[in-house]
Amino acid sequence: MLHLWYNYFMGSVTTSIRISADLRARLEEAARQLQSGKNRIITQALEEYLDKMNRQKFLEEARRQSVLASRAAREDEDAWLKHADGSGWK
Repeated sequence: MLHLWYNYFMGSVTTSIRISADLRARLEEAARQLQSGKNRIITQALEEYLDKMNRQKFLEEARRQSVLASRAAREDEDAWLKHADGSGWK
């Protein structure tokens, strides 16, 4: 439903791409089997691919920030241990 709303209000543009004859045949066969238009299959595949790429970038950035935060925490911990009064601790 949301996808239809998006397409209705956002409109669309026409573009052309070059694909191999084999890929075109596979696309046409998938369209026949799914009883769907080739454009719909291409659009959905492209949206899924780009969403996956964005998720991957997000995960990589989260991992990078996690590593940076763990380094900062270790540095803070080292500073506290250096200046802490540990006398009497066993």
